[in-house]
Amino acid sequence: MAELMSLEDAIERYVSDGDCVALEGFTHLIPFAAGQEIIRQGRRDLTLVRLTPDVLFDQMIGAGCASKLVFSWGGNPGVGSLHRFRDAIENGWPVPLEIDEHSHAGLTNRYVAGASGLPFAVLRGYAGTSLAQHSGTISTVTCPFTGEQLAAVRAVNPDVAVIHAQQADRDNNVGLWGITGVQKEAVLAARHAVVTVEEVVDELTLGVGGIVLPSWVVDAVCVVPKGAAPSYALGYYDRDNAFYEEWDGISREREGFAAYLDENVYRAPVRAVRET
Repeated sequence: MAELMSLEDAIERYVSDGDCVALEGFTHLIPFAAGQEIIRQGRRDLTLVRLTPDVLFDQMIGAGCASKLVFSWGGNPGVGSLHRFRDAIENGWPVPLEIDEHSHAGLTNRYVAGASGLPFAVLRGYAGTSLAQHSGTISTVTCPFTGEQLAAVRAVNPDVAVIHAQQADRDNNVGLWGITGVQKEAVLAARHAVVTVEEVVDELTLGVGGIVLPSWVVDAVCVVPKGAAPSYALGYYDRDNAFYEEWDGISREREGFAAYLDENVYRAPVRAVRET
């Protein structure tokens, strides 16, 4: 059953060097506070997994947390490249970064297989691409009923999944709504799950398309108001579009990036409160 704890304690307990860590959120509910706490605690040699790594993963890669990235698209949405990501790929700074690239459908199916307790998933995909030549997690399988050759992707089972949600109730059940991406699948596929939330409420009040993650699939619930900022949490705050534009300049050079981390991550107070 989930335990209510501080974000600092949750990351210390559930995220270790060398872990495979999924931090999911599809444009919405991106767990920035949790990712920055991983940076603050100096985790290293992580395999980071996310469908759409953007600014948060750029920060984590630039901080030296990651040795491998499993993803299906990477960039600063509406702006351009991720400069810390590029520096790691092109120059091995601050450490070399291995990549395992997929389509959105392919990586989603990897999560679904992991959540279902299956070793792989089958889909029609990757045709006309060379991704299978560069990944040990993409193969083919012949349908036993039709003889059709289909793509197969290995299940992904992260050591820990980290997501942000709008609410948890007093029993530590979690509610999220809006664009939910693959948060549910990531949590169910992972060995442990840490969820930051905007608030604890007496009763979950889900919006359209709402999802409930019962307490028994979550390990830690952490109350972190604005824990998804500068991304957005539907019903709580909007996306900070100006920050995403500013990030292009902040991250372009190593010195500017290091100064940002020093001021806004390492020296900043932990964005978490303990609910009593």
